[in-house]
Amino acid sequence: MLYIIAYDIPHDRRRTKVHKTLCGFGQWTQYSLFECFLDAKELVLLHDRLRKQIRPDEDSVRFYPLCGACCGKVETIGGPKPSDPVTIII
Repeated sequence: MLYIIAYDIPHDRRRTKVHKTLCGFGQWTQYSLFECFLDAKELVLLHDRLRKQIRPDEDSVRFYPLCGACCGKVETIGGPKPSDPVTIII
């Protein structure tokens, strides 16, 4: 299942931790937004990790599930997508 995950975290350190966690689960597509293909086990694992990193009284992480039919209808207008630098260690 494809999930669009958006987050609003005012604290820089927590926001960076959430960003790094999400990088391990999906593709960073816009600032504070990820596209993640997750099975049920990965979804539970991601929820657990994020709950440990955020402060629910200040932070927000939202999961929007997209069905297979919706995935093919995603459109992008304007601007290049954000990209993370890739480091390869041999």
